[in-house]
Amino acid sequence: MDVVSTSRRDGDHRPERPPGTLRIGQIAGVDVLVRASWFIVAALIAIMLAPRINLVAPGLGGLVYVAGVAFAILLYLSVLLHEISHALMAKSFGFEVRSVTLHFLGGVTEIEGESDTAWREFWISVVGPITSLAVAAAAWGVALVTPPGLLLFAFEALAYANLVVGVLNLLPGLPLDGGHVLRALVWGVTGNALRATVVAAWGGRVLAVLALSYPYLISAVWGQRATLYDYAIALIIAFFLWTAASASLATVKVRRKLPSLQARGLARRAVSVPEDLPLAEAVRRAREEHAGGIVVLDRRDGSPSGVVEEAAVAATPQERQPWVSVGSLARHLDEGNTLQVGLAGEDLVRAMQDSPAPAYVLIEPDGSVYGVLDATDVDRAFAEA
Repeated sequence: MDVVSTSRRDGDHRPERPPGTLRIGQIAGVDVLVRASWFIVAALIAIMLAPRINLVAPGLGGLVYVAGVAFAILLYLSVLLHEISHALMAKSFGFEVRSVTLHFLGGVTEIEGESDTAWREFWISVVGPITSLAVAAAAWGVALVTPPGLLLFAFEALAYANLVVGVLNLLPGLPLDGGHVLRALVWGVTGNALRATVVAAWGGRVLAVLALSYPYLISAVWGQRATLYDYAIALIIAFFLWTAASASLATVKVRRKLPSLQARGLARRAVSVPEDLPLAEAVRRAREEHAGGIVVLDRRDGSPSGVVEEAAVAATPQERQPWVSVGSLARHLDEGNTLQVGLAGEDLVRAMQDSPAPAYVLIEPDGSVYGVLDATDVDRAFAEA
């Protein structure tokens, strides 16, 4: 199974690798990672292929398992080609690619951001299956001129495996490449990316249900008895597809709410005061102007340097407030804690995720303070949307 994953993390810092992940190198500036689960699948491939390898190359003894692991490596090198094709296509459109990870079910390419056009979504998604089908054709061509033996078996198996990978990944359901292709086509026709995601996600759910029928197809179509292994694989694939498709549907629900989140509309009125002003006077001005926040200005250039939160005011006894400077209670504003007042929807949420804080100072285009945005107000508005 192949998945193209997108994210919106800050591009200046590489995230830590997940536990159980090994970095084996880079290709075109893209980290290549291997999950520990790959070693399990390599062992399974070696065990499953041992009887066939014994038939085509008798007398190997215990080396049949070494040959099986070698084939697993060869197979996953072709999976790596599949994933790198996604990465290179995304990079050609200007996206940053975090990593390519090989795991139990195949691989995943982690791309920063999301396609802004259906055309880009289409090409980034479809190039992977095309690469797998090209590898299948090349392996089959080599097999035609290879004498009988272990190498012939390897090339034929590689051709068959890549044919299966290419075809399965073109099936129209998220999170498969074919689901992204379907999403791109529906997006291009309707002009609505969210609606396209819903269609492709439901395609993924349908594929999940169909995956459960795999053991029965073995009996009904091929006349073979399904094994416990067949049932296990069907359940794993169905669970993977259903879970990922459901996650896409949940994302759509979230994004449909986002346009209602507007920084200007959610802002609390704020008073701007110098940092050496007594807290009592700052509170008086805030009450007089019916403000819900106090912004402290830097004495040097008058820019916002801090924000006084309600908890800090409540924790200061009233008899001490005339003698405490407002600057001493202010929470310093880190870079990213001042936001443009015009932010809304995904842009607003992304800015808050990049610089988590209890409150933000909202700035007008001319640099003046508009108000204070409390994170709890944003959470409440999202829950009520």
